[in-house]
Amino acid sequence: MNSQTSQAVTVGVGPLSPADVVAVARYRAPVRIDDQALEEIAKSRAAIEALAHADTPHYGVSTGFGALATRHIAPELRAQLQRSLIRSHAAGSGPEVETEVIRALALLRLSTLATGRTGVKVETAQAYAGLLNAQLTPVVHEYGSLGCSGDLAPLSHVALAVMGEGKVRDADGNLRDTAEAMAEHGLEPVVLAEKEGLALINGTDGMLGMLVLALADLDRLLKTADIAAAMSVEGQLATDRVFAADLQALRPHPGQGASAANLRAVLSDSGIVASHRGPDCNRVQDAYSLRCSPQVHGAARATATHAASVAGYELSAAIDNPVVLPDGRVESNGNFHGAPVGYVLDFLAIAVADVASISERRSDRFLDVARNHGLNAFLADDPGVDSGHMIAQYTQAAIVSELKRLAVPASVDSIPSSAMQEDHVSMGWHAARKLRKSIDGLQRVLAIEILTAARALDLRAPLEPSPASAAVRSKLREHVQGPGTDRHLAPEIEHSVQLVADGTFLSAVEAVTGPLL
Repeated sequence: MNSQTSQAVTVGVGPLSPADVVAVARYRAPVRIDDQALEEIAKSRAAIEALAHADTPHYGVSTGFGALATRHIAPELRAQLQRSLIRSHAAGSGPEVETEVIRALALLRLSTLATGRTGVKVETAQAYAGLLNAQLTPVVHEYGSLGCSGDLAPLSHVALAVMGEGKVRDADGNLRDTAEAMAEHGLEPVVLAEKEGLALINGTDGMLGMLVLALADLDRLLKTADIAAAMSVEGQLATDRVFAADLQALRPHPGQGASAANLRAVLSDSGIVASHRGPDCNRVQDAYSLRCSPQVHGAARATATHAASVAGYELSAAIDNPVVLPDGRVESNGNFHGAPVGYVLDFLAIAVADVASISERRSDRFLDVARNHGLNAFLADDPGVDSGHMIAQYTQAAIVSELKRLAVPASVDSIPSSAMQEDHVSMGWHAARKLRKSIDGLQRVLAIEILTAARALDLRAPLEPSPASAAVRSKLREHVQGPGTDRHLAPEIEHSVQLVADGTFLSAVEAVTGPLL
């Protein structure tokens, strides 16, 4: 359990930070709603109740929804209307979505409720906080969202739990009846009133939550990609001269500069690099996969920076339809459309695929005697008898091929729904789902590159790698033996994957170099 769990995250009328979302979603930090937010929620609820008693129909308050919005609903049927909305829209199917995604989705919907722009009751907002703090996670399924009107089906499954219906996973992952699990924690099901059903499901919270989590992962993985590249540069006797600050400044992309600075930091004091750095070194034209690592990694950083700016706008948003404005007006709008988030989710999948692609190419060079500068074929102990890392590269190649397919954008697709009322949709949820798979793939490709590079560095003995590379190798060697006859390779790959995923490799480097950029 991460230390971030100890400090509660305050949900107010202003935006949550990305770190807040990660703390609650991934590390299960508790939440609290501040007093100002509770006041704003109560004010907007009063405005909705006034409209509920008016003679003029108002969408979502006294009418049906979507293509059925023309029907005026009698007061005695409105509680049933809200229940029916949530039950009918909780229509997801397929595998369960990960707990961290559902917690992010619920937190972000609570954040919108806390703005006071949605018209829900105070106790409804408090019910979301209660579920999060009890670590009761509604079951949400993979399929059901078109990304417009927002993530309707996923959010409906969460709203269903607030009503005390459906299934939840408890803190230990056990599947429970919602009402029973809530009762054990002293939580009461909410009876939804006018407008509340719409307020709980008209949002881009699922796709936004996955974007925020992806950006947190990519912050670690792009630094890890620089580490892997530096170790490959060492292991393949490549030059570090191309990463010089003055050369990088000729093309002043910030991300490229940061990546090159990281490469210089990791390669600092490398005995292997120093062994061929003299005036007679002719290694000024290394393969692109080595020489151009900062350009590719930097472009991925730029993509992540753009995506983070979009996430920032979304975290500041109050997305619902209709919304309660500060002057009490209730107006319909189209802010629930997921296009802004869907585009950057797709863009990130392209960048992730390319970073993995260049990593696989760097790894492959270690295995070919025509290109590895004196190492054994496939880094095998006895080539022909042993296969070394031959099939590790196959695994990388298989993942990279899959990442290329996942890089095909989801956001250019649109399938009309709701009797053509919702005739253009974003597919942002599916862009987010495939990005999560892409990030897992990148993690694995980088882990295999580090595993392979570490073996090559061992084989360069008595030459010594840089202190930073040696620190990575040392952490790996706590779980994986050095070069030798063939062993069961899959567990060794998984050990490396875990050390990438939990930040062990990155922490080992930063203990030597200081924080990477």
